[in-house]
Amino acid sequence: MTNKNPKETEPSAPILTRSDFLKIGGATLGAVVLSELVISGPFSPDAIQGIGAEAHPHQGSSDHQWHMAIDLDRCIGCLYCVRACQAVNDVPDDEMRWNIVFPERLEDGTEFFMNRPCQHCQEAPCVRVCPVGATWVRPDGIVAMDYDRCIGCRYCQVACPYDVRRFNWKTSDAPNPYQPTWGSAEVPRRPRGVVEKCTFCVHRIDRGVEQGLKPGVDRSATPACVVACPVGARIFGDILDPESPISQFLAANTTFRLREDWGTEPKVHYVRPRKKEA
Repeated sequence: MTNKNPKETEPSAPILTRSDFLKIGGATLGAVVLSELVISGPFSPDAIQGIGAEAHPHQGSSDHQWHMAIDLDRCIGCLYCVRACQAVNDVPDDEMRWNIVFPERLEDGTEFFMNRPCQHCQEAPCVRVCPVGATWVRPDGIVAMDYDRCIGCRYCQVACPYDVRRFNWKTSDAPNPYQPTWGSAEVPRRPRGVVEKCTFCVHRIDRGVEQGLKPGVDRSATPACVVACPVGARIFGDILDPESPISQFLAANTTFRLREDWGTEPKVHYVRPRKKEA
């Protein structure tokens, strides 16, 4: 007579109880309802399209299309653009940087400094997922943010394929270490619980256009990072104006955009770094 292991004869406890099934069923139903609301209900992208434009009078104009070019072959990694951005946009915490610059290397060993601000995509994934219309594409192509409308769900941060959105985890009253050396705050500091990002210094652009200035030409109407660059590695302007700095630069240089195969249609163009001869 063989001895049986007592554990083999005892009935095993059910993996899921009836209560568990009810809980899962309720959660699943809730997810289905939420999905329907987001996809086709009042919170769908189609339903919220234009909310930002209706809430804000300064939307730019389709008469302009603002683009930026970054010459990676010319950039020296001085971080002047980073510091000016943090001063002017009042970003005191380095972990919240809107403008990201870091050393990188190509497969052939060419070393360079990668620059990654918000790409201001025409087909912006962040816009598609925002459930409250807190981010949208303006007629002039800038991807705008309404920090008062933002609920901090971070959907946009997850959806952004370029990792250029930052969630504000805390209220910061600390002094900005980059002021006044690199500039003074030109926009209010954001509150805790919202997502922040590069705006192409839209406040400068809108003010400049109203005053008859040319962004990309007149310094006070041009993004702070472009103005601060000591080697002219950043170029900005209106691609609808053939005489603008950006139009002339794109005509004279071979450029690429980050992951164009994603279909996001970014408005930041790059010149590929060239291998330096020893």
